[in-house]
Amino acid sequence: MTDLPFAPNPMRRALLTGTGAAVTIAAVGPWRTAFAQGAAARPLPAFAAFKDAGTMIVHSANTIEMRRGPAGNGSLTTVNQLYVRNNLAPPSADIVAKPDDWTVKIEGVRRPKSLSVRELKTMGTESVTMVLQCSGNGRGMFPSKPSGTPWQTGAAGCIMWTGVPVRHVVAALGGINPGMKFLTGTGGEVLPAGISPKSRVERSVPAAVYEDALLAWEINGQPIPLAHGGPLRLIVPGFTGVNSIKYVKQVAFTAAESDSSIQQTDYRMTPTGEASQRPTDPSVWQMPPKSWINTPLAGATDLRAGEEVVVRGVAFAGVNAVKQVDVSIDGGQTWQRAALVGPDLGRFAWRQFELPVRLAAGKYVLASRVTDVRGNVQTENRVENKGGYLNSSWRDHAVSISVA
Repeated sequence: MTDLPFAPNPMRRALLTGTGAAVTIAAVGPWRTAFAQGAAARPLPAFAAFKDAGTMIVHSANTIEMRRGPAGNGSLTTVNQLYVRNNLAPPSADIVAKPDDWTVKIEGVRRPKSLSVRELKTMGTESVTMVLQCSGNGRGMFPSKPSGTPWQTGAAGCIMWTGVPVRHVVAALGGINPGMKFLTGTGGEVLPAGISPKSRVERSVPAAVYEDALLAWEINGQPIPLAHGGPLRLIVPGFTGVNSIKYVKQVAFTAAESDSSIQQTDYRMTPTGEASQRPTDPSVWQMPPKSWINTPLAGATDLRAGEEVVVRGVAFAGVNAVKQVDVSIDGGQTWQRAALVGPDLGRFAWRQFELPVRLAAGKYVLASRVTDVRGNVQTENRVENKGGYLNSSWRDHAVSISVA
């Protein structure tokens, strides 16, 4: 199996805990979404009509962002506030009417087989709590203005998936065939007429992740809705959301990466200025350490000199657990250790943090910086790239406040 930069350990069970709470906040710098600039709000698409419209920003029918505050004031993100990102239009809602009848083909094992969700439910159930984050979360903060949705912080959430571990399925089917280097998931979206088969949603990740991966049928204790990949989704904890395949129809262990365009030329860390993304550029896989502040608000009118202000936010580190979070009130010149608060839901989940401070009258730039248990530290600056992927810059995510 492929050796990963941050080697995964066996999956941990987690309990459903926490709720989201509504707050609003603005980012430092000139980057704003059309919504923040006062454009008329778009309506929610029918397949996501259950979303809490008051906390969501609808960029398009297939891209819906959660406003910054509601994303992080709970240990779990509620399903009606979780972001939506689809690379193709979702299939018919008929597929979630009888979820146990959905089948997935397992290939690249000694005894390949198609299994229904009903059969998967007999093979051992586990839950994992993890951060689901779009690869382009934070793209709207790139001065280069890459093409694609200008996400700020709201294309992320912390949620609990329940299903069967892929390792259980593999064991039941005799193990992985020799020479298989990748785990490749194929989605069940219907390609429009005339579209190349290479436009299918199919992603390959290093095969070693099968030890943590899940074939999930529940999200936060309820059946996965169509908007989030129901009736069955391949979950790859610690990796960006595009690698957790919705409506999964096939899970295959393969010798080579998929030839789909979403694998070969999309979601690559191609340097800015290149004419196109290239298969030789690093693939967008694991998430680096990242954190941001959700409160206090930029523009808040209730901040008074000498009164206590509690800085709060969330932090996560991909496949690694969070070790500590530091907060700066002076734009990164000095740092103070924040307290990790709320439940620890496992190494793939985010941790809430808070730091009480007393501030004199003036202007402040608040920033947060997470360190994981392996010593990896959230970077100060973004990695410039053509697609605007993996923005984990603490400076980009800083916020400004004024104290009277």
